[in-house]
Amino acid sequence: MQKAQKLTLAVLIQAALISTVYASEQSEAKGFVEDAEGTVLFRTGYINRDKKAPDVKDQSSAAQSAIVKLESGFTQGVVGFGVNAVGDASFKLGNNKNAGNGMIPRETGLNGDGELAKGAGDTYDHWARGGASVKARVSNTTVEYGTQVLDIPVLASNTGRMVPEYFTGVLATSHEIENLEVIAGKFTKNQYSDQINTDGENLDRAVVWGAKYKFSDALNASYYGLDSKNKLERHYVNANYKQALANDSSLTYDFSGYHTEFDEQAATYSSTIGNKDVSGRSNNIWAISGTYNTGAHNVMLAYQQNTGNTGYDYGQNADGYQSIYLPNSYLSDFVGNHEKSAQVQYTYDFSAMNVPGLTWTTAYVYGWDINVAGETGEGKENEFFNQVKYTVQSGFAKDASLRVRNSIYRANDVYEGAYIGDTNEWRLFLDIPVKLF
Repeated sequence: MQKAQKLTLAVLIQAALISTVYASEQSEAKGFVEDAEGTVLFRTGYINRDKKAPDVKDQSSAAQSAIVKLESGFTQGVVGFGVNAVGDASFKLGNNKNAGNGMIPRETGLNGDGELAKGAGDTYDHWARGGASVKARVSNTTVEYGTQVLDIPVLASNTGRMVPEYFTGVLATSHEIENLEVIAGKFTKNQYSDQINTDGENLDRAVVWGAKYKFSDALNASYYGLDSKNKLERHYVNANYKQALANDSSLTYDFSGYHTEFDEQAATYSSTIGNKDVSGRSNNIWAISGTYNTGAHNVMLAYQQNTGNTGYDYGQNADGYQSIYLPNSYLSDFVGNHEKSAQVQYTYDFSAMNVPGLTWTTAYVYGWDINVAGETGEGKENEFFNQVKYTVQSGFAKDASLRVRNSIYRANDVYEGAYIGDTNEWRLFLDIPVKLF
């Protein structure tokens, strides 16, 4: 583990010191102010989870947010310096008394013993969060320290709620070798979307490293690793190949997978452990998919499988609430112990009917062969998913978008009380981006 981290850091340092065969990003810097960018995203969001079990409360939330992103350019010179800032301000719409879906933070309340308990209080009426970072760049290598939104397969910020999940730490990104991106970083704070506390997930230390390489316009591959102290060690691999066919059609093959070793202190879904022994828990989950695209039509078939003595788990161990870069992930992620799942997905682009910006996606996923602790039968689940999205293509509202998503999720009796439980879910998000400068 430590050898891999040291090797990655050594590559970054060496790459920053050697000359490259193509122009460097820093040599093209125009200045701190000249390259600055600022945007604000006004988002109206609603999530409703209609729980079908009579003894389980429904979950419903609605809110309005403004998400601000400010990025300076880099000063000119051999070493360029700059600053970034991210933040959000929100207020809830309605009472949201039954919120519990990661949308709106709760005030701290008291549990049955009269002690402070997370999530026991009422939802906030309004709240604001955010942070800043400093950055430096040499040649094609950038180092940023501070509050960040991450898009790394093993440590990904959840961006599927009202406001993004924030991490605090340092991340180095290098493009010194053409078509190769190398990253390494360390993070010490994790703030989920519905948390006011900047370290609401009590992150001790998360070290990440990895690389992705573009072999050609058709072939890409990547590897990433994560060591979350006292929680887990995780590795991710991906390979993607796009085969061009006649008449501008294409066939894309994709393979992705995770290997996770959980520490004794790590949390996992208790229903999918398969045994009560918290030592030696590990999971392998992998998926293959094939996607055929022709004109306005896009069809994908995918197969996903778990092995090991527990299901795949993420988010509960301060490892990013969106760290599942696999195809069979909608409301359910189909990550049960030993679970196998298959999916068929279809997307239609209405630009073929002279309605550019409008798309419809429908999918069905079926999961089986799930081992559930305390059960002798086979767990099964399925989900029917639909999403319609429209993005304004021109005019004063250009890039504004409306997304309406629905999932109908069901599980058999063996798995019903073990994971999500039978649920009908609606998600509606209206996004209006505004460029400040």
